[in-house]
Amino acid sequence: MSIDIKPKHIGRNISRIRELRGMKQEALAQAIGSNQQAISGIEGSETVDETKLANIAEALGVTVEAIKSFSEENVFNYFNTFNESVTNSNFGNNNICNFNPLDKVVELYERLVQAEKEKVEYLEKLYKGK
Repeated sequence: MSIDIKPKHIGRNISRIRELRGMKQEALAQAIGSNQQAISGIEGSETVDETKLANIAEALGVTVEAIKSFSEENVFNYFNTFNESVTNSNFGNNNICNFNPLDKVVELYERLVQAEKEKVEYLEKLYKGK
């Protein structure tokens, strides 16, 4: 009984990294001097030529090894670790709001209304002075 290990789908990894980077196929194509149809074909392929892979990795700002070993699980582990380290640091505790934002909006509105009343009073004085 043998279990065949399926190789990683390099094209799918390229697609996911590109999407995580917020890059469209057209932008990636332009960065490597190709067209959108070629990128679509590459993303549908299980294997990619090493030279093309190196160019794509450079355009995506990652290493070839990062593309080859990419997995969704690793991404989530990275972000969870990052989030935990930020939460445990002083940096993560600075986002506590010590005031009610609605109170600040009301305060600003009241100041604007008062300024408008003062403008009206000033204009009425000027008008009566004529």
